[in-house]
Amino acid sequence: MNNNKPKVIILAAGEGKRLHPLTLDNPKCLTEIFGKKLLEWQLDVFRELQFDDISIVRGFQAEKINFPNLNYYNNDNFHSTNMLETLFCAREKLQDSVIVVYGDIIFEKKIIQKLLESTDDLAVVVDKKWENYWRARFSNPLDDAESLIVDKNDFITNIGQKTTNLDHIQGQFIGLMKFQNHGLKFLIECYDKVKNIAKDGRNLLNPKLSFEKSYMTDFLQFLITDGAKLKAVYIDNGWLELDSIEDYRIYQDLQKTGSLSNFFELSNTTDK
Repeated sequence: MNNNKPKVIILAAGEGKRLHPLTLDNPKCLTEIFGKKLLEWQLDVFRELQFDDISIVRGFQAEKINFPNLNYYNNDNFHSTNMLETLFCAREKLQDSVIVVYGDIIFEKKIIQKLLESTDDLAVVVDKKWENYWRARFSNPLDDAESLIVDKNDFITNIGQKTTNLDHIQGQFIGLMKFQNHGLKFLIECYDKVKNIAKDGRNLLNPKLSFEKSYMTDFLQFLITDGAKLKAVYIDNGWLELDSIEDYRIYQDLQKTGSLSNFFELSNTTDK
């Protein structure tokens, strides 16, 4: 069945060491919060919006990630690779239009609906109201936040760099993007080019890392430098990243005090 919705690839190979002890016996994406596992939050949204081609790239304790009616790919080298290599484990799915999402975030349905509305070949979800959310999680947002600068047409010119200047952060990339048409072809060509060059020991994406350890934002920045147009799809909160045990405790406290809705509405994931 094909309902003209994009394919979905969920990058869920991570071990989640910063979430110990919650991830001692399970992969990060199966961490439970607010009564459901991270992947269940995501799948409920995609299924309500009638996506029918969903793939999960597994890694750590892959056999535990086993939901019905999904496609599975394994990153057997998850210990020594990062998000980019995890994505290309599902290379055969990189056709037509594809939504790519990190496996450690949850999001309201309206965010996916907004991404679907984008007609750009390369679209990246950017939270413009990131600062208050980061301040709820970190004593100094600049300890974790990364650069994101856009031009007058809302195309991203800089992404994923460490910065000590809030002026260099016009939003935060949330780990959710859509690639389609020529943009998808360009993405694959760039990946093959830089991976081939990396055989000689040069990592054009990030000279401080091996190619296999390159971050997704390293790759997005390379695409920009190589001439791609990455459109920022703006949101105002509506999502959560579960990256550490501190995040988990903070979200529990926010829910208890009734403040969670400042950043994420549990009732806005699905209509159920």
